[in-house]
Amino acid sequence: MSVVVTGATGQLGRLVVESLLERGHPAEDITATGRDTARITDLVDRGVTVRRADFEDPESLREALRGADTVLLVSGTELGRRVEQHGNAIEAAREVGVGHLVYTSAPRADETTLVLAPEHRATEELLAASGLTHTVLRNGWYNELSQQALEQARKHGAFAGSAGRGRTASAARRDLAEAAAVVLADPAPHAGAVHELSGDTAWTNEELARDIGELLGREVRYRDLSSEEHRAVLAGAGLDEDTVEFVVTLDRNVRDGELAATPGTLSKLIGRPTTPVAETLRGLL
Repeated sequence: MSVVVTGATGQLGRLVVESLLERGHPAEDITATGRDTARITDLVDRGVTVRRADFEDPESLREALRGADTVLLVSGTELGRRVEQHGNAIEAAREVGVGHLVYTSAPRADETTLVLAPEHRATEELLAASGLTHTVLRNGWYNELSQQALEQARKHGAFAGSAGRGRTASAARRDLAEAAAVVLADPAPHAGAVHELSGDTAWTNEELARDIGELLGREVRYRDLSSEEHRAVLAGAGLDEDTVEFVVTLDRNVRDGELAATPGTLSKLIGRPTTPVAETLRGLL
């Protein structure tokens, strides 16, 4: 079964390719794509096909996806442009007759107030209207995104935010990549499925501070701020207005429980418990 992974030049896409190889999927049946293929030329030496694919270049997408049984559409990173870009990829997949498309979305994209969700919701709607057989992987928060808190704690013994006692059910990128590989290798049982993927355990920032403190061997505090105080701190650190509002809104989402669900679907897919945030952060020290 031929598999194409978009965004293989990024962190998640690359890990999906690695997971497919680790699971014994034939390298000659894997195509890794991205805009800057120079970043993944090492995969050629391992038997993987590498092709250029740019979400804003429909012809490159058609060429990259042609002949694929299954395609992983890893969501783009350009906020505000993703619906158009994803639409280009979905249309290219439809035009060249892709058998099954798998898309990495956001938690509860069809109903959440999560600041990241609107573009994912719109993409899911495009996918539903395309007629393509598809699966949606609603990836939760990455453990690795707590590295900023780790670095702040290393420098200052504390990190700040406005998430209150809200919980985050995060998982390692590798966990989510492995789940994608499971679906790509045998997509038929997942046709039409929407998988909510998150970590087995949801943590608060106070608990994260405790874990980071144990890793660093020092006391670490979480300073919980009001949204207004948080805005002032971020603006004072030189962040632009849009970024400030994004970060504050995201913390409000966490406070409201938008990233707290632990349905257990991810650990069932990968056949093992998800990676605790402390374990991931230990590897980043």
